[in-house]
Amino acid sequence: MIFSYCQSSLCRLDGKNCRRMNIGGFHAVTYLHRLMQLKYPGHVPAITLSRMEEILHEHCYVPDDYMEELHKWRCPDYYEENVHKMQLPFSSKLLSSAVPSEEKQERRQQQLRRLQELNARRREEKLQQDQERLERLLYVQELLEDGHVEQFHKALMELNMDSAEELQSYIHKLSMAVEQGRQRVLGDSIDSKPQTPETVGGETEDMEGISELEPLDSEEQMEPEKTMTSVQPMFNIAEYHQMYLGTERIRAPEVLFQPSLIGEDQAGLAETMQFVLDRYPQEVQQEMVQNVFLTGGNVMYPGIKARMEKELLQMRPFGSTFQVSLASHPVLDTWKGASDWAIQNLVTNEGWISRKDYEEMGGEYLKEHVASNSYTAIRLPKPAPRSAAPTNSQETETVPQSNTGAAPS
Repeated sequence: MIFSYCQSSLCRLDGKNCRRMNIGGFHAVTYLHRLMQLKYPGHVPAITLSRMEEILHEHCYVPDDYMEELHKWRCPDYYEENVHKMQLPFSSKLLSSAVPSEEKQERRQQQLRRLQELNARRREEKLQQDQERLERLLYVQELLEDGHVEQFHKALMELNMDSAEELQSYIHKLSMAVEQGRQRVLGDSIDSKPQTPETVGGETEDMEGISELEPLDSEEQMEPEKTMTSVQPMFNIAEYHQMYLGTERIRAPEVLFQPSLIGEDQAGLAETMQFVLDRYPQEVQQEMVQNVFLTGGNVMYPGIKARMEKELLQMRPFGSTFQVSLASHPVLDTWKGASDWAIQNLVTNEGWISRKDYEEMGGEYLKEHVASNSYTAIRLPKPAPRSAAPTNSQETETVPQSNTGAAPS
């Protein structure tokens, strides 16, 4: 934004009283970037600075009254009419979970081998337990044959049995179980070739283990070559990757007028404009406000001109006039102005820097150069605190005291 006034038919720029704000488009972009990341934490990788810059220039605007506009956004109808939806990039292709039939058959073979090894260990452990119990029962039977009746009945009670016939029946059943267990263990040790589910035969334990590890439906067993189709999601994945731009459309550009929104302790655009005008007499102020020219990338927000006119209307005296104009190419004005100045001042040394000086002092020297756009913090005068006059009740009278500390009578 530029103020200019004319004297003797010559318009000039007063560089001494100019002030610039240390707030620009980068601050608005980073503020919008942070707002959207906090609003959509699930889409942080897709919320990039370049995408936020595009949203800032195409969807944000400056309202005439910020607080009044925020109040309007609370209305559901106003929100539905003015909210903008942004579609984030996403991929609708799901990872195929189809497994080739050869690999599936190999997995089944590996599971079968593991189950066979596990069952073999269980049979060996069970066989060992049955043998120990059979030896115990045979020892009790020998007590009866040797004539140790009392010890026999005592051992029979410990086994929770009532008669010798019950003991004999249990020994017979346990002997058959031990013999079958030995045959199974012997068969497992001889037959080391991996078996398929069809050759297991009566081994129901293997088949039950396979069904627990990898359940298969009948269609998959009948058609092993058929691949699994892609699973359709239960929700609209495109809608899930959408961003809704509500109050963010006005909150990001508002940092130009309220830098405190991003934690910057400096004056906003309206306060800076008031500070510059106060440095001139009233007649010069009236002449300056007749040519308020808005240029630069930050004035491309829709509504910026109306907002500046409202700010001027509030700070100017009643009945005064002013004129605000907007540049036709705000982004290119800076380059065009620098280009024209360089062509007109090729001979003069002011405003230029030699390569030798740049290599000696570095790029930071450009901030101290006489032609640089240096930033000077604006210190607004603080109103003096009101000092209340002391009342009669608050006034106190000092009374001299004696050395003994007693008050005089």
